[in-house]
Amino acid sequence: MNRAADLLHSVFGFPDFRPGQAEIVQAVLDGRNTLAIMPTGGGKSLCFQLPALCRDGVTVVISPLIALMRDQVRALKAVGVEAGALTSGNTDEETEEVFAAIDEGRLKLLYMAPERLASGAALGLLRRANCSLIAVDEAHCVSQWGHDFRPDYLRIGELRRALKVPLAAFTATADEETRAEIVTRLFDGEAPATFLRGFDRPNIHLAFAVKTGPREQILRFAAARKGQSGIVYCGTRAKTEVLAQALREAGHSAVAYHGGMEADERRRVETRFQREDGLIVVATIAFGMGIDKPDIRWVAHADLPKSIEGYYQEIGRGGRDGLPAETLTLYGPDDIRLRRSQIDESPAPPDRKAADHARLNALLGLAEALKCRRQVLLGYFGELAEPCGNCDLCDRPALLFDATDAVRKALSAILRTGEWFGAGHLIDILTGTATAKVKERGHDQLPTFAVGRDLSKPAWGAVFRQMMGRDLVRPDPERHGALRMTEAARPVLRGEATVTLRQDTVAAAGERAAVRTQVADEDAGLLSLLKARRRALADAQNVPAYVVFADRTLIEMAEKKPATLDQMAGITGVGAKKLDSYGAAFLEVITGAAETLHPARMRLVGKPEGAVFDRLAEVQLELSRGEDGTGKYLSCTHSVLRQIVERRPSTLGELQAILGEAKVERFGAAFLAALHEG
Repeated sequence: MNRAADLLHSVFGFPDFRPGQAEIVQAVLDGRNTLAIMPTGGGKSLCFQLPALCRDGVTVVISPLIALMRDQVRALKAVGVEAGALTSGNTDEETEEVFAAIDEGRLKLLYMAPERLASGAALGLLRRANCSLIAVDEAHCVSQWGHDFRPDYLRIGELRRALKVPLAAFTATADEETRAEIVTRLFDGEAPATFLRGFDRPNIHLAFAVKTGPREQILRFAAARKGQSGIVYCGTRAKTEVLAQALREAGHSAVAYHGGMEADERRRVETRFQREDGLIVVATIAFGMGIDKPDIRWVAHADLPKSIEGYYQEIGRGGRDGLPAETLTLYGPDDIRLRRSQIDESPAPPDRKAADHARLNALLGLAEALKCRRQVLLGYFGELAEPCGNCDLCDRPALLFDATDAVRKALSAILRTGEWFGAGHLIDILTGTATAKVKERGHDQLPTFAVGRDLSKPAWGAVFRQMMGRDLVRPDPERHGALRMTEAARPVLRGEATVTLRQDTVAAAGERAAVRTQVADEDAGLLSLLKARRRALADAQNVPAYVVFADRTLIEMAEKKPATLDQMAGITGVGAKKLDSYGAAFLEVITGAAETLHPARMRLVGKPEGAVFDRLAEVQLELSRGEDGTGKYLSCTHSVLRQIVERRPSTLGELQAILGEAKVERFGAAFLAALHEG
């Protein structure tokens, strides 16, 4: 251990270990399997780099991002440590240099991407290199249902067994379930020496805000921090580009970053961010893991993250130098609907979906927190904390009110309308707004009609958002986003539990004009799914989304919900070519199943002749073995049926010219009757 302390000073230039580092370094030096959960900026890398310098042989470091590996290799070489990386981004010269260092016995740390473990040559290479320790960075990537799952991380446990060497795993964010999964998959369930060094990053200011105008909110936040390096995380690739452009127009140095960009372009952004002061990167979550820039002063989320783990890892990229950093996370009811639908529509088994809903509940609990956010955040990771004095709710405590009565009114409206409607329609009922839709369904006669006139429509919107945040109600994807009551709401409805909500967000909502939405609340979830399908089709063709369908077309689909291709053909903007190209794909989103039609029938889709074709097909099926069901089997092809529909014969003679004598005798009279009816 004295040698490690000497190297800490002589090689890395640090006078002392940070809190918790020395014990972890000692465990790794002793050859014990080790799991260390340390906050970002807590010095994880040194906990395997120092032992690597003290031990014989090579330490292989499994790391998820090329940018991270390059940064660490560059930093190690800068302090005189022999290190190298084998990645898909290597030049031939870089790879040859690594192999030469291995053959000459000079190499101490070898960084590898997990995908390289899939190669049969990896094991032979590591044996040849005399691998004596495996270090796994970002170990939470082994969690199959986690936010950063990398399938090839599942090969690491097998590698450890094959090499018969100790393994040290490190991560900054892992709840109890993820820690258990790491132990199972990396250590075969045998408990390693585990070090939980706390999750608190006291230098990071935490703040959440309800979306009012996300672009303007982000622009205001960035304007107050002009000239400082920052990251803005967005939920979609398109939004990163739009927001980056808005920031540039506002005078900021800003670039977009997402997985759809070319690799060289992404590398240029990474390099610029590392080297430039004051650059803002507007990115999807594809950006950031392993970014070793110490002076990121702020991190904003333009959309709600997927989980607390993801949120904490992303904001953890700010203030790694220990100096103050600020965060802002925007969220709204659309975010909640989207995250719920992503969980419900995933291929995960029911128990995993339930766990994912619970994780989302934890994040929404943080967003709608009533007290110090850091207490809520650290409590999720099992830590107790005093009020931090460094979050928005410590700066300005939330104003609370007993919302039990309002919540019961809302739940009553949901139940009395059969759980078939979204918040917009329910708010119309509660506020006594007799819209055509309310009258048409007789909802103006319900006992709950107008019982909520004490709150404005925007204020009711805030109540419903907080109810979704508390998981008292959930959007149902099978009912196109209609709100359904959860089990958690039943005690409230029965008068066995009370509900406290934030008065300040309700009041703030009441002060603003209602934001006009594209569709009614109950159709919003379907519209999001239709847009996602449009985006996938557009990306596959490398064309703008509007080339597939315009927004107005998708809005009409969401409202009218066509159930057949014939109905789809009646939607504005769906011409014959687009119906043929995209109709079935969008119908599948709406109905849950694709409709497949014979090409001859497809030519009649959306036309009155289509219904006549279907009637002829039914008649043919009924008479295929004659009226008594004992005759010789006869049928007509789809093409023949289409000819009959298009030529409209009016006599048996005209029909015989198409069918022939035998078939006209069997089907003729019935076909003519069907044509006459059509």
